[in-house]
Amino acid sequence: MVKKASAFAALGGLVYSTDSGRHCPDCSQPVDACICKQTLIPEGDGIARVRRESKGRGGKTVTTISGVPLAIEALQELTSALKKRCGCGGSLKDGVIEIQGDHVELLIAELIKRGFKAKKSGG
Repeated sequence: MVKKASAFAALGGLVYSTDSGRHCPDCSQPVDACICKQTLIPEGDGIARVRRESKGRGGKTVTTISGVPLAIEALQELTSALKKRCGCGGSLKDGVIEIQGDHVELLIAELIKRGFKAKKSGG
């Protein structure tokens, strides 16, 4: 490990260190703790895909929405609003909104009403 410090560092200035690895050029935080990535819009074609899933969930049906072009904070607010609209639980995992139950048609209509391009995905 290479560490270099100076009297300037004691005053709160920049110190070169290899402890944390790469740093974000925008916020100067380590890449793992970058605060910029929270506001980034995910890449994709801008179409929200709504599908019904039950695999790997013990037979329980879940409606998932992927590809919504929003930042993480706005996606959390949208998840909360959609859960209230459907009157059920759900969560946001890795940029995919999961709503408990089969609400495909209701969610497509709600997303279109909110100005998103939405389409049914899967069977």
